[in-house]
Amino acid sequence: MSQQINLFNPIFLKQKKIFGAVPMLQALGVIVLGVLAMSWFAQQRVDELRQRAASGQALLAGREARLTKANAEFAPRQRSTALQADVTTAQAQLGSLRQVEAVLHGGGLGNTAGYAEYFRAFARQNVNGLWLTGLSIVGAGKDIGVQGRAMQATLIPDYIARLTAEKIMSGKTFGSLQIDRPMVDYAAPAATPAAAAASAAAAAATPTVAALLAAVTGQAPASTAPAPAPTPAPSTPTSARAPFVQFSLQSQAVAEAAK
Repeated sequence: MSQQINLFNPIFLKQKKIFGAVPMLQALGVIVLGVLAMSWFAQQRVDELRQRAASGQALLAGREARLTKANAEFAPRQRSTALQADVTTAQAQLGSLRQVEAVLHGGGLGNTAGYAEYFRAFARQNVNGLWLTGLSIVGAGKDIGVQGRAMQATLIPDYIARLTAEKIMSGKTFGSLQIDRPMVDYAAPAATPAAAAASAAAAAATPTVAALLAAVTGQAPASTAPAPAPTPAPSTPTSARAPFVQFSLQSQAVAEAAK
């Protein structure tokens, strides 16, 4: 019977040295080359930055020189007292003008646009059987008073509604309305001039007592004064209700002031 015995041992093999002198020298050479390349690149970058810094410094020096020259040519002037006084006066005038503008727009001095548009509005609203006898507009049109007459009282509300629909009357309200039927005095008809002349002629044609006596006795009649013309009797006035009504319309501001 045979038996095989393995006498091989790996530790007796020749070991390959990884970190030998040659690899280490090669790695060191690569590192040195890398450091040199980086140093050269950094130096180039530094030189470029130095050139840019130098050009920027030169540009800054030029601009500083221009600034110095401009400051010398355009030196700051001293504040002028007269100019400051003119500015103060102009500001005061501007403030006054703004106050005047506010007063004009607020209507404190009246209606600066005139009253023609109000009269056009009243003229457009023509109601048959109603007529105006008075119209007053005060200030900026805030105080309006209307007086008139109408054949029927029912025409007045329709007239007010139509009047307030006008553009110029927008926002204006009437706070007082008075309607009444006035008393009218009617005088009796006086005698006409023709009737008076006929009466005087009849009186002149009527023979007097002196004329009759002179005709009987045959003597001239004594001069007598002509009989005075008859005086017409004075007419007696009579009062009656008018066939129309009169109204007075006041704006809200006037009505509140009257209270």
